[in-house]
Amino acid sequence: MSVKEIGLRTTRRNQLIDITQKVVKIVNESGVKEGICVLFVPHTTAGITVNEAADPSVAEDISQTLQRLVPHGGNYAHIEGNADSHIKSVMVSPSITLLVSGSELVLGRWQGVFFCEFDGPRSRTVLVEVVSR
Repeated sequence: MSVKEIGLRTTRRNQLIDITQKVVKIVNESGVKEGICVLFVPHTTAGITVNEAADPSVAEDISQTLQRLVPHGGNYAHIEGNADSHIKSVMVSPSITLLVSGSELVLGRWQGVFFCEFDGPRSRTVLVEVVSR
């Protein structure tokens, strides 16, 4: 299977965007019955994670907590002004691997897949590959 792309346009400096349905669509179109789905964010100031998608306030709480822990404009050596974004992306991770079973993406009852923006607004890409076992 070839690598697919999910294109995004973020609207805020720090933002979590639920991309679950876009990933589900790619898995469904892949025809893979049993395997894995690998998602990779090729940006050094963004990441990807799995967390609760049923209540949108959870994503906002995560975003606000990361902003509090690693504030923009802190005393950082990186001169471009986005050191906080690089640090947050390390905390979250640039990739995840999910299971595919019975032609379905395996997620827990409340879970969703979130693209995590830390240096927006920007145009971003998530790379997705679904691999059969």
